[in-house]
Amino acid sequence: MNRNQSLDAYRGFVMFLMMAEVLRLSKVSQSFPDNAFWAFLAYHQTHVEWTGASLHDMIQPSFSFLAGAALPYSIAARVAKGANEARLFTDALWRAFVLIALGIFLRSTHSTQTNYTFEDTLTQIGMGYPFLFLLGWRPPKWAWVALGAILGGYWLAWTLYPVPDAWAKNNNLGHFFDVWFLNLFPRAKLFEANRGGYLTLSFIPTLATMILGLIAGRWIREAASQSKLLITGAAAIAAGLLLHLTGLCPIVKRIWTPAWVLFSGGICFWLTSAFHWVIEVKNYRKWAFPLIVIGMNSIAAYLIAHLFEDFIASSLKIHFNELSTPFHGALILLAYWLILWWMYNRKLFLKI
Repeated sequence: MNRNQSLDAYRGFVMFLMMAEVLRLSKVSQSFPDNAFWAFLAYHQTHVEWTGASLHDMIQPSFSFLAGAALPYSIAARVAKGANEARLFTDALWRAFVLIALGIFLRSTHSTQTNYTFEDTLTQIGMGYPFLFLLGWRPPKWAWVALGAILGGYWLAWTLYPVPDAWAKNNNLGHFFDVWFLNLFPRAKLFEANRGGYLTLSFIPTLATMILGLIAGRWIREAASQSKLLITGAAAIAAGLLLHLTGLCPIVKRIWTPAWVLFSGGICFWLTSAFHWVIEVKNYRKWAFPLIVIGMNSIAAYLIAHLFEDFIASSLKIHFNELSTPFHGALILLAYWLILWWMYNRKLFLKI
């Protein structure tokens, strides 16, 4: 099966944004408080406090969207090798379990015991992945029906929950579910609230984001026109903004509101279209090589960014000391990429 390099490049772009957190642009901006350029970059390398969005907020929905977009290619490749639905569904369940476990592991690296929390990107994708896989085997209309049912049902459940503001931080349906659910697990102390407002139940609307990706992946694989992706993206963005501006549902990434699904999903459609047009339609590929190196090893990139920063930073301090100080974050980022480049050249790809 021919690999779609535009999806790899888009995934690599997303993972680059995540790895680039080591640049600490917010701290740079604080050193130049009156500089609009650094303020702009700092804003887009941080999550917004609640409503709205920055570029950094697009990392998780893009990663989730691309999990859906890659599924039609994955199914087709495995079927071509003789696998059937039952075998592939078993593999999908295993993949979901590994993703959930890996997300919990990463959230526990600075804890004294296992930190049972389910808001990590990998965990959220893993919890919805079996349902996504089943939709991948059904006719396309099933994806649209499931998308509508998830968004409508989720919105209704939240708005009917008896709280003053259905979408307020740590005073909503998802928060009270976590106060019950997370305290079922062994904990060092009682769970009372997530500091950032993130929720376990966000895996449900995250599944909706993955379904949008599934739809886009099918269209790309079927060589649908670019206008189809662009128009769908525009419609989704407009719908998300309409829900937000009318007060029916705000655009909040931290709790993954239905308006956020539509708004961020529309942007993902546009980004998918842009990468596909440049790389697959116009065949401009060389510029994307650094991103493809990252995108083809996205799980490895995710782990490197979470686990290697302290080791690389301390190594730079030991061996280069003052030389590395002005370029500390950039050198760490370069080290990340060189590890992935080394793996790429040796065809070492970490897959789940």
